[in-house]
Amino acid sequence: MTLLAITYLVTTELRYNFQTVTRERVHVNATSPTGLDVEFDISLPQVPCSLLNIDANDPTGQPQSFHLDRQHHIWKHRVKLTEDGNIRLIGDRTKLEVGSTLRNEAHLIEEMSKLGVPNGTTPTAAVEEEPEEELCGSCYGAAGSDDECCDTCEDVKRAYKRKGWHITDLSTIEQCQNEMEGADKNDNDEGCNVHGIIALSSGGGNFHLAPGRSLDSLHHDANGEVSIFDVLMKTFEQWNVSHSIHKVSFGDEFPGHTHQLDGEWRTIVDAYGMYQYYFQVVPTKYVFLNGTVIETNQFSVTEHLRHVNPGGGRGLPGVFFFYEISPLHVEIVEEYQRGWVHFFTSVCAVVGGVVTIMGMLDQFIHSRGSPSGSGQLLG
Repeated sequence: MTLLAITYLVTTELRYNFQTVTRERVHVNATSPTGLDVEFDISLPQVPCSLLNIDANDPTGQPQSFHLDRQHHIWKHRVKLTEDGNIRLIGDRTKLEVGSTLRNEAHLIEEMSKLGVPNGTTPTAAVEEEPEEELCGSCYGAAGSDDECCDTCEDVKRAYKRKGWHITDLSTIEQCQNEMEGADKNDNDEGCNVHGIIALSSGGGNFHLAPGRSLDSLHHDANGEVSIFDVLMKTFEQWNVSHSIHKVSFGDEFPGHTHQLDGEWRTIVDAYGMYQYYFQVVPTKYVFLNGTVIETNQFSVTEHLRHVNPGGGRGLPGVFFFYEISPLHVEIVEEYQRGWVHFFTSVCAVVGGVVTIMGMLDQFIHSRGSPSGSGQLLG
């Protein structure tokens, strides 16, 4: 009986003292992180990929780099919303061109004015008369060298972007004609998924999904012209910012980490909108029992829908993610509940207590079983 009681209590103490728990400590961060990795996966089921660009800005509104490399990349994937409300991927993913987003109406008008078009109209892109070559597609004057070829529509777009030019009518580009035919059939029914990993500045700012500056998808009238008003209305009509966030994180995973926005839907039905998320990013260090350290981040988030209308001057539709780094630093350390010293102390207390109690119980039982007294002899 004594051995069974000691074994049970010692086992219980062993489990309790060596149970892994986490302790959180919060302190002011003396140094600022050198960068911020952001992983995201977002679908806009009503915005075609041809209309969508991604960009990032610092707190002053100036562009900031995504620092794309082998570890950091951005992809786009055509999607279609099924009847049961699920998102289905279509075709293969392709790299998404970064930068050159339109955030407000002034940017749109500025881009139109850069084309040197009077009275708010934009002529179709001029196509140079060049001899056709079998194995080398024309870059329509945007080639970086005499031997550069543009065999696909993406090649032409890339060459124009490098020159700082605009293609205002893709139908004038031979490589893009088939793409335009397919886009006319599919864009109204398709959306776009954007996912990737980017590196941003730790000084704060935002990254956003918004209409692109390329103006590639504009429809022109019989004279090959389009007004700024037509461009503005088309931008609003084709940009329903209803979206699904599959994942947003600011660093590596660690045990117990939660992401508040994962799997969330946001549907806009009443008006044009600019959806804004505001992240407070908290640098976090997680230390495992074996000494392994993960430097990552946690975040809290608030959100706001800003209604915008054509001509209202409040901006263009888009999904914006604003972030700032908290001056506080959280350190989460795995450790044992109490450790060896407390365990041995508890074992001594258990053994001594059990032996004492069992001795007292044994003495009590023995005294109850013996005669109560020696009695008296009668003479």
